[in-house]
Amino acid sequence: MTIHLRAVTPQPTTLDPQSRTIEAIVSTGAETLRPGYIERLDLRGADLSRLIGAPVLDAHRAASTRDILGVVEAAEVLPEGLWVRIRFRSNDAAQTVLADIGDGTLRGLSVGYSVAEWKESRDGERRIRTATRWTPLEVSIVPVPADPGAHFRHGGNQMETQEQTSERPAETGRQTRAQANAEIRTIAETAGLTRAWADAQIDAEATPEAARAAAFEAMRTRSAQTATRTTRAEITLDHTDPAAVAVRAGEALFARAHPGHALSDAARPFAHMTTLDLARDCLRRAGVSTTGAAADTLITRALHTTSDFPLILGDAVGRELRRAYQAAPSGVRQLAGQGTIRDFRPKRAITLGEAPQLARVNEAGEFQHGTMAEAAELYTLETFGKIFSISRQALVNDDLGAFTAIPGRLGAAARAFEAAQLAAKVEANPAMSDTIAVFSAAGHGNATTTGATLEEDLAAARLAMRKQTGLSGDLIDVTPRFVLVPPDLETDMEKALSAVQATKTADANPFAALSLVVEPRLTSATRWYVVADPALIDGLEYGYLEGAPGPQIETKVGFETDGVQMKVRLDFGCGWLDHRGWFRVG
Repeated sequence: MTIHLRAVTPQPTTLDPQSRTIEAIVSTGAETLRPGYIERLDLRGADLSRLIGAPVLDAHRAASTRDILGVVEAAEVLPEGLWVRIRFRSNDAAQTVLADIGDGTLRGLSVGYSVAEWKESRDGERRIRTATRWTPLEVSIVPVPADPGAHFRHGGNQMETQEQTSERPAETGRQTRAQANAEIRTIAETAGLTRAWADAQIDAEATPEAARAAAFEAMRTRSAQTATRTTRAEITLDHTDPAAVAVRAGEALFARAHPGHALSDAARPFAHMTTLDLARDCLRRAGVSTTGAAADTLITRALHTTSDFPLILGDAVGRELRRAYQAAPSGVRQLAGQGTIRDFRPKRAITLGEAPQLARVNEAGEFQHGTMAEAAELYTLETFGKIFSISRQALVNDDLGAFTAIPGRLGAAARAFEAAQLAAKVEANPAMSDTIAVFSAAGHGNATTTGATLEEDLAAARLAMRKQTGLSGDLIDVTPRFVLVPPDLETDMEKALSAVQATKTADANPFAALSLVVEPRLTSATRWYVVADPALIDGLEYGYLEGAPGPQIETKVGFETDGVQMKVRLDFGCGWLDHRGWFRVG
């Protein structure tokens, strides 16, 4: 009895010793375990432009030309994987490796590549990262390949036929088939395929090469059928960015001076750190040794060798300045609207008139056109600022007062400066685009002399504002909301506006709904104003440079000044847009 067996030849038959070439599959796109995730290569996204002519290395080493074993002559993506043809060098080292490959004792292959685009997904608890656009850069002969499917090709899967009689079993044939079956099971496990799939390949007596091609096709089919929902994450700022460190550490330094401030979670690692601690931390992150450094040395090095430390100081100072700026009394500022100016050219503010009245539509269905009147006023931004310093001594002494006293006073001064500019516009009573002063009894109907009592003056102001007309001459019904007075009239006006528990209608105070605003920068002791809500009607307006509202801080390490310099800059302007929301008495 004769039994015919087919055994896979372990030697690669594509080896040509004369030309020193051999064909190989360097990647099947199989999964590779990486720290924290599973990596896959999508062969469809491989850019082979740099692979042809790329070096063949000894275990990915590229320290010298001795590590180069050959060159990739050709490359192509086939159903079974990424195919290459390799030409080995003629030197002894390359010929030794080629001889080992020829007798089947060296089989490991790997590919080196760079990735341009990743696709994130999950398979249960497993995180999957698939390289969808990548460029192979080199091929290496390795002892243990990451892709178990990478191999030197056997041409057309050539087999040799053996004859065996019943009297003598062919042990070699059974062992070769067992090795092939084991390799097929490894391919199935790597590709995430079931044991039943591997058993079907083994029952069909498939070769490892055929099983590998079938596994690749099964993976492609599975990928097409599985709809994976991914979330795109874009990192715009990481925790090592100097700007991010400055915000967090600056908040922690600010919180030391203001214990009531609730620290954010991001700033907690910097909580309770002194200026010396912050300087040491900045130097450590910059890779500068601080071992045995004195306090003065730490501060000086942190100021001049890192960008983080000056930014941290600037952030803390900026927080204190803004806190004081926002807490300072507003005065006349709360009666003005806020605008934004894009540059330092005069801002042309357009004021639209009232909407046209609706007209009856005739039987023919014809609608009439309407127009809106408009007026334009101008005002311009100007730049104001100061420079102050925090000395090196204050930083070494961890003097928190240096971060609170001066910035706090500058913040309050900036708010007072804005109020002074606005108060000056009110008292200047400039001419508007119609050549009439803002407050004019004859021209604008929004001024009067002082009457017998404050109640009579309030009644006259309210009546005049109610009867104001717009640009088109129609009534606009302006509603009074505030009363602006100098400190000299504060007590009398409080009495005039106070609400009383009236027992009869005649005793009710009709002006109790008005809010009192005291502006100490008004110089006239007898002149005061009734103002409408600036959110409802234009009047006095102030503005900042677009993107820089309020005072801005810039930090510079001092050279002529021993410490760090802070520059406070305010781009501010104000002007009148309309007279109808204001009424002057006196």
